[in-house]
Amino acid sequence: MRAILQINRSLAKKQGMNSSDKTVSEQALQEEWARIQAAQTDPSAFRPIYEQHYESLFRFVYRRISDEHLTADIVSQVFLKALQKLSSYAFKGVPFSAWLYRIALNEISYYYRQNNKRRVVSLEDHSLESLWTDMDEKPTNTNIEPMIQALDQLTSTDLQLVELRYFEKRPYREIAELLEITENNAKVRLHRILARLKRTLEK
Repeated sequence: MRAILQINRSLAKKQGMNSSDKTVSEQALQEEWARIQAAQTDPSAFRPIYEQHYESLFRFVYRRISDEHLTADIVSQVFLKALQKLSSYAFKGVPFSAWLYRIALNEISYYYRQNNKRRVVSLEDHSLESLWTDMDEKPTNTNIEPMIQALDQLTSTDLQLVELRYFEKRPYREIAELLEITENNAKVRLHRILARLKRTLEK
């Protein structure tokens, strides 16, 4: 099934939104895990976690929804489900935000399925630079639009991989956690996607 998408080239630039998280140190991860463990036994301790992640989660959802009010509703639902499921959360060496983003992706997918709307992908022109590099290609005045059209023809699953890696600059480890696949599988799948994109552009 083909993705039903629209490529929004101005949204992210207009909002100044770069939702990729900075590299988190091992110490910071352990400190975060300690806070989560505290919240697992005392729900009132979840408030600092909510405040820490609200802004980044809002950006993550907004890039995919392009509606502030709807984004706020979805983010609230994500935190509610996170709190309800917090007792089942287990530390896997990646930021807690990856778990929140996975819940958010499920909520976003549910919204689009229920409303039969076109999925929004926020894209800045410079986001394509690393994509071109990994394809051993260079952007020109004539191949930017064909690239966007080729991306628009990807399945929603494939485009999601491209979006996480190239538009949001997320590490493979986090992508794997988000999509519930292995890190190696994420790399292999993305390599195949780039090969298909390149073949499409060469036609």
